[in-house]
Amino acid sequence: MAPHVGGDFKYISVTSRRTAAVPKRVEIAHTDQMTVYTEHGEKWVRAYVGETAVVDSRAPMIFKEPAFPIPWYAFTGADIRRDLLRPAVGAPPTEPSFFLPRGPVAQWFDLEIEGRVVPHAAWIRDDPALRDRYIFSWQPGVLDRWMEEDEEVRGHPRDPRKRVEAIASSRRIEISANGRALARSARPVLLFETDLPIRFYLPREDVDFAALTASTNSSHCPYKGDADQYWDAGELRNVAWSYSAPYRAVGNIAGMVAFYNEIVDVTIDGVPQARPDSVFSDPANRPN
Repeated sequence: MAPHVGGDFKYISVTSRRTAAVPKRVEIAHTDQMTVYTEHGEKWVRAYVGETAVVDSRAPMIFKEPAFPIPWYAFTGADIRRDLLRPAVGAPPTEPSFFLPRGPVAQWFDLEIEGRVVPHAAWIRDDPALRDRYIFSWQPGVLDRWMEEDEEVRGHPRDPRKRVEAIASSRRIEISANGRALARSARPVLLFETDLPIRFYLPREDVDFAALTASTNSSHCPYKGDADQYWDAGELRNVAWSYSAPYRAVGNIAGMVAFYNEIVDVTIDGVPQARPDSVFSDPANRPN
């Protein structure tokens, strides 16, 4: 986790309008070295253990931290079952880092429910932008399910400012790793996703599966669905993936194969590309 950073905070408030009648408040908290972005959400958000709603909020706070574009929810005490929280016992977890706080924690909580204790299920951040707000883990197995309105969401909250587009292209894409060609295609689908590099989804016929080894890994994206197939390329673990049945908004990537361009070499129309820097440049944030 990042060390505590001192310094004065100041808040910049921005009012945006999705319709003429619905203002939306955005606050950006500044310190000497970091910025916490907060936004007042409008979705009805619930989180369950079994049939018990431990979170039930119609006004969740959304926040993001520097250098990590994944949103979180933070809740007032009135919107959670505080009677089920106990001061945490034992040292807080250190893995998997993707689901852990990105800054200092004022207090950790265990969740005691239905005869079992879920350790370190929630916390309060030591940050004025999030003062007195409770944050619950989205790590699989901690809470049973999260709901935005009446749709189940997994992995992390959906970002209201996120855009995901999948567009057919005729660019010539070549993928290689350690000097070996992995794929070559002139009929990719380019997936544009806010805060992430372009992903090049390639038809299976254009991928050299002799250079890949099937993995047992799977993952979930709140915007695209279940990535149910992964492949290794030599020592590069889970470097490629595919969605057999993606969400309708990106349905044209179904069955196609993409690679982490952070760790492979990509050539577009004959021009070698620099490897992008993203949250997935850190191996801790990629499947392993």
